[in-house]
Amino acid sequence: MFEMMNTLELKVILAPLILLPATFGALIFGLLLKGVDRILIARLQRRIGPPLLQPFFDIIKLMQKQSMVPIGAPRKLFLALPLLGACSMFLAIGLVPIPGVYEPSAQFGDLLVLLYLLAIPAIVLMLAGSASGSTFGAIGFSREMSIMLAYEGPLLLVIVSVAIKTGLSQGQFITFSLMDIVQYQQLNGSFLFDPWMWPAVLAYLSFIPANLGIPPFDIPEAESEVLEGPLCEYSGPALALFKIMSTMKTIVVLALGIALFCPGTNTGMWAAVIFVFKCSLFFLLTKSLLRASVGRMRIDQAFLFYFKWPELLGVVGLLLIVLQG
Repeated sequence: MFEMMNTLELKVILAPLILLPATFGALIFGLLLKGVDRILIARLQRRIGPPLLQPFFDIIKLMQKQSMVPIGAPRKLFLALPLLGACSMFLAIGLVPIPGVYEPSAQFGDLLVLLYLLAIPAIVLMLAGSASGSTFGAIGFSREMSIMLAYEGPLLLVIVSVAIKTGLSQGQFITFSLMDIVQYQQLNGSFLFDPWMWPAVLAYLSFIPANLGIPPFDIPEAESEVLEGPLCEYSGPALALFKIMSTMKTIVVLALGIALFCPGTNTGMWAAVIFVFKCSLFFLLTKSLLRASVGRMRIDQAFLFYFKWPELLGVVGLLLIVLQG
């Protein structure tokens, strides 16, 4: 029923990517956050839980296995999709500034490029579910497409609100330069403390759970319903790449939220420590506590929720910024 893939086919490609300093550091930090998250969830549920390094063990274990390709599945597409998803997040992390630590060059891209890169993991998951030939993968495909259509609207409204707010201060209508957005806040104060920006902040916070697949919005990969959906037929290094993609996307989304709303003015080692603290706090508030306290929504409930509340917050936030300008 399955073909076996030589693990070297993915290991050889993956090794140089994860050894890049920026991506390697982000990957380590993301896996540690996932380890802390699993321990915290276990404690809230009165369980012992796994060790802190369990996410590392999972990746290492999967990299030592062989990937199985379902007979009838397009082999090259089936194996290329997880690599494409991981590479998109490796590129995305290089576009997000870490104030006082790292400033990406403007020639490599801006907020719009990052917006396109953030959409790739969801598209990859949809294609993976379709390519697997699995019924569970097809269900996961349709769910991922529905939830993506729901949460992309609020994200776009948030980005446009921040871009207009910064652009107006520079004598132009809009700017999509992340470095301009960060520098404006360093000179004039973080948007997080500006009441006019609070609807946009809330809209971004509501975008995070669905984008990262956090309960109650983990509908496309619901283990108890569709057996991980698009990932049902994946194993070995291919599955490891999907886990790496998910980890990197977590860091990208958290770092983008910090750059958009609370970059801070610290520099050097202290700036790095503050960034790690903000990411950790952001992560625990938007993932761990939410995941431990609510059950999973149905896809129709999640779809209507995003079109009703986060979309409304995004529209209100954009109108406030335009009226203020």
